[in-house]
Amino acid sequence: MQKLVFFVGVAGTGKTTVAKKLAGRIPAAFLDRDTVGGRFVEKFLIHNGLDPNDRDSSFYKENLRDLEYDTTKDICIENLNAGQNVFMISPFTAELKHREWIEEVITSAGLTQSDVDVKVIVVALKDMELQKERIIDRQTERDQWKLDHWEDFKKRVDFVPEVNWDIPQTSIKVFDNSGDLTDAKIEDLYQFIIQE
Repeated sequence: MQKLVFFVGVAGTGKTTVAKKLAGRIPAAFLDRDTVGGRFVEKFLIHNGLDPNDRDSSFYKENLRDLEYDTTKDICIENLNAGQNVFMISPFTAELKHREWIEEVITSAGLTQSDVDVKVIVVALKDMELQKERIIDRQTERDQWKLDHWEDFKKRVDFVPEVNWDIPQTSIKVFDNSGDLTDAKIEDLYQFIIQE
């Protein structure tokens, strides 16, 4: 079966780092939503006289957020249709809530749920203060709004998002990325992905 693996979770948890470690073990198209849509979103924001690093304003959410996610989804569908495994990296906060979203991805690729093994790795940290430290350490301009409005940001994020897709609970793993990302932890995640 083809593998479609989602690395989800809020900013600063280490989704991309975890996914990259596993990409060395499992051949897959590597689709980080920030990379897929980043340049286009920045250009659009600049054209409208806005901060190119904005990913939190109502303007971004109303005009650009779905554009990034839908483009990433389209590339995912194309890769699935071509017979590739796919890693999808992003929070997917809205998409996880909609039961039919994952089925739409699979059927749009001309496949069925028996053709594609969907796994969700929820990358989390033990607490929000560690998350804040990680966000500060990575020194990304895109995170400045979160840091400037930390109390508001804390209230509106699901630290461990709920997955409402029609997949078995055994296909969802919450991974605490608080400590060192050891070989043993990566092996455990690898085994989770390859089991059917």
